[in-house]
Amino acid sequence: MVVLGKSYPLNKLAVIGNYLPRRCGIATFTTDLCGALDAEMGGREQVDALAMDDIPEGYAYPERVKFQLTAKNPSDYSRAADFINVNQYDAVILQHEYGIFGGADGAHILRLLRSLHMPIVTTLHTVLKEPSENQRTVMQSLIGVSERIVLMSQKAHDILHDVHDVPTGKTLLIPHGIPDVPFSDPSFNKDLFNVEENKVILTFGLLGPGKGIERMIQAMPRVIQEHPDAVYLVLGATHPHILKSKGEAYRHSLYEMVNQLGLEDHVFFHNRFVELEVLCQYISCADVYVIPYQHEAQITSGTLAYALGSGKAVVSTPFWHAQELLADDRGVLVPFDDSDKMAEGITGLLGNDLARNAMRKRAYQHCRPMIWKEVARSYLDLAADLVTHRAQAPRPRFRKERIQRIREELPEPIFDHLRVMTDDTGIVQHAVYTTPNRLHGYCTDDNARALVAVCIGHNHTADDSLLPLMQTYLSFLHYALDPETKRFRNFMSYERRWLEEEISEDAHGRALWSLGVAAKRAPTDPIRNVSTRMFADALHIVESFTSPRAIAFALVGLHAYLEVYGGDSDVRRVRVVLAEKLHSNFKAAADKLWPWLEETVTYANAVIPHAMILAGQWIPDAAMHGTATKALKWLLEIQTAEQGHLSIIGNDAWYPKDGEKASLMPGDGINEPP
Repeated sequence: MVVLGKSYPLNKLAVIGNYLPRRCGIATFTTDLCGALDAEMGGREQVDALAMDDIPEGYAYPERVKFQLTAKNPSDYSRAADFINVNQYDAVILQHEYGIFGGADGAHILRLLRSLHMPIVTTLHTVLKEPSENQRTVMQSLIGVSERIVLMSQKAHDILHDVHDVPTGKTLLIPHGIPDVPFSDPSFNKDLFNVEENKVILTFGLLGPGKGIERMIQAMPRVIQEHPDAVYLVLGATHPHILKSKGEAYRHSLYEMVNQLGLEDHVFFHNRFVELEVLCQYISCADVYVIPYQHEAQITSGTLAYALGSGKAVVSTPFWHAQELLADDRGVLVPFDDSDKMAEGITGLLGNDLARNAMRKRAYQHCRPMIWKEVARSYLDLAADLVTHRAQAPRPRFRKERIQRIREELPEPIFDHLRVMTDDTGIVQHAVYTTPNRLHGYCTDDNARALVAVCIGHNHTADDSLLPLMQTYLSFLHYALDPETKRFRNFMSYERRWLEEEISEDAHGRALWSLGVAAKRAPTDPIRNVSTRMFADALHIVESFTSPRAIAFALVGLHAYLEVYGGDSDVRRVRVVLAEKLHSNFKAAADKLWPWLEETVTYANAVIPHAMILAGQWIPDAAMHGTATKALKWLLEIQTAEQGHLSIIGNDAWYPKDGEKASLMPGDGINEPP
């Protein structure tokens, strides 16, 4: 926890945006910002990320990413809002660009933001001078729901105020962050890329039309006339969206241009998306950095910021951010679509070491306030101020009415006996006919079952008289969860003493199942929030479990939780671990005549294929799904009596492999007494 000189401490922040390994500039920005924020907050994992996915399967994110949203799925935004509210982040920092969110002009993100309970800081990566009517509407709504708008250039500030009439004091200028690298001689790293004998011109970034690389290639013959040792390195993979829609057509057109101009020994393409350390090595070896963009309307450029902050002499077309950063002789601006002027700017710098190095020094010194440490401190100061102000003047919150669920066509459930069996501690284990038997006390797995029953019952009946029962069962589970071991104790005497020495995996699995169901179905925010927090506390111990039924009950609970918080990457990972455990047991024990994971079929058997079918569908894993379906069909077959009714396996010796199935009761037609 860090106080930052404020009276209100910051405990935890959430950052929403694209995230590495997704390949784009905003993903790099979000990743770097999160790392810098966490470092300034003490490196105690107090900054979590929510990542936007542009592909259904998502990406292999690091642990910092706690929730994934599929951009085109509207329900993911509501679920993410619930996730943020339940985890009680102090503030949310959004990285905004119209194209990374779903809906018309990214309108889906407003569904998330309008549901949040904490201050929102929005960083704008795009500000349009002439927005469409819908873009204007989306931006106005975004400004309205945000406590502060962060802009990365003065031009962006001016446009936003002119076009959207933003209230005074709503915006704040925080520059694009850059890595803190030393001011070094370009020759230091040239040997890493076999250009130690050359003057190096560099461009980096995801490749695609509009980047103007062809104009720089056309400038190279004139550059070579004056500097025969000059080479042009183009570093960067093709933008994934361009690659998906048009393949490598643009890159191949550049290759063809290089061949036509006879520049094979002077222009090199490094088709790579590199890590930060390697990127900094590339930038450091550049004598001149070139940005030949073809369009003016770009309010921020990470590549320009990185190059300037590394102390590079920059030649650029005059897009908005370049006009601002390269002012006062910190770089050279050349007209759009003018290869001759570009060549002139480059040769002028390569031919004058004194002027080039003076420009490099001015650029480097100007960018010192832009290093990530300073940028992170600006964001943290802003967040601390907003949190303090919110605490002093809280906004009223109105609980939105939940959409009425479609009721299933089932008889109305009657909960009279459940009420009789429940006292202020929990539900009693057993009854003598219909009278509670207090001699047997209570147990966690029965209270877990009861919580599931009343949650589903309330969804069906909307009977608020069930809410006290939910609270009672949830309170029992809360008390049963040992805060030290994160394990659920099971048996409690009527005198409220815990009885067992060894903790039951089965009870823990059922408890996690009930908490997942409550997280999905609870009709009030307080019940859902407590359930979700307990679910998180009790989750990770399950990874060490070996009991198939405990694992299966936990998996059913994980599935219910993920139906609400589907982007929770940590829970998705645990689901894979547990499901693969069950599947491995089947692979080791099952055969054609005995498609089961144990040598004996015992109790609660159906939950095992149930859990694997859910996991197999949603991981997805077709082999796992197939194994589970086969096992479920076999279970139904062996538990169907000759008369056609269900005949559950009895607990007197169960059903061992190569043995007889124990009968549950006479009359099943199986194992009937003589």
